[in-house]
Amino acid sequence: MDAAFTAEQEEIRRTLREILGKRCGPDEVKAAVRTDAGYDPDLWRQLAQELGLPGIALPEEYGGVGCAPADLALACEETGRALLPSPLLATVVLAAPLVTALGSPAQRSALLPGFAAGTLTAALTVPGAALSTALGLTGDNTAGEWAGGGRAGGVQARRPEGEAGWRLYGEAAQVLDGHSADVLLVAAHAGGFARSRALLFLVRSDAPGLVRSRQPALDETRPQARVQLRDTPAELLGERADADPAQALAAAGRGAAAVLAAEAVGAAGQALARTVDHVCTREQFGRALGSFQAVKHRLADLYVRVQAARSAAYYAAWDPEQGALALAQALEALRVTAGEAIQLHGGTGFTWEHDAHLYFKRAAADELLFGPVHRLRAHAAERAGLFTARGGTAAHDDSERVAV
Repeated sequence: MDAAFTAEQEEIRRTLREILGKRCGPDEVKAAVRTDAGYDPDLWRQLAQELGLPGIALPEEYGGVGCAPADLALACEETGRALLPSPLLATVVLAAPLVTALGSPAQRSALLPGFAAGTLTAALTVPGAALSTALGLTGDNTAGEWAGGGRAGGVQARRPEGEAGWRLYGEAAQVLDGHSADVLLVAAHAGGFARSRALLFLVRSDAPGLVRSRQPALDETRPQARVQLRDTPAELLGERADADPAQALAAAGRGAAAVLAAEAVGAAGQALARTVDHVCTREQFGRALGSFQAVKHRLADLYVRVQAARSAAYYAAWDPEQGALALAQALEALRVTAGEAIQLHGGTGFTWEHDAHLYFKRAAADELLFGPVHRLRAHAAERAGLFTARGGTAAHDDSERVAV
């Protein structure tokens, strides 16, 4: 593997950093997240038209650029630096791979060109707080229990006699960009309670019985919505009702983890850079705060942590199988760095309105959505067969586990 970036990748990084530096400062971020859409549509159009950001990793036959996933991760490191609020994660990172993997030719032709052009947005709708499990990041998603199941809860799908389509009923409370997406990819249980299974369905934003409302969120740059489906018409994603989307969801999860790791590294790096700038200009006892040895040691520890997370994120960009572990390391680095940034900014850093809290809220919210860190690592270790019980069977008691 050649880990060096190409000239084209460096140009993507430079151009994106230049645009976001002009259009996406902390004040612009705070203003954008308070709009109805939750992001700046003009900036999103500029990124789509001038840079082709939404289509970086989408196939050329559908209007995308056709770059490797590593290019998308590299771009998302820059969006993470600026904490860019945009439909990029929900549409391109989560929804587009599922449409590509499971969609019929007609569905791919109808949706992917709009995703690549930035004119169509989507949201993956998973009931409850099970997004990380649905994506196979913190648990096994093959059973489909994460979609609700049983006689209550989650979203249920039925196929009325005499009708060609499906009907959905139920709700999901934490849907990324669910309030503004043009199309929803809804995970729902179908097939009866004895042999129920989770399937994915397409629901248009103007479908009857669809009720959406934006919900308060810890991190406003990741807007969330409550989605209610009241006997709502839906279209099965793909052509077969007996297909199992678990594999495609897990593959999308690995790719998303690599992208999220790069995003978190970008945010952690920027939080550290802002903190270094502060301690170099802030004076205490007649000298710069950063000249004190204790402060230098704390910053050095953060630098090592961020650089280690960056290395893991870059490796995951080339090998998405390592995405969950890279995400765990990056989220931890962001949480620690953002917390230290608040501490080292002193009294002003503790005010809720301070820019340092944007990074801290991103760290906390991402770990709630896609973690926690210890579960990311535990599931990755389980998938890799790192621990087995004596006799070769899986163990549930830590005291019985031995390292292979």
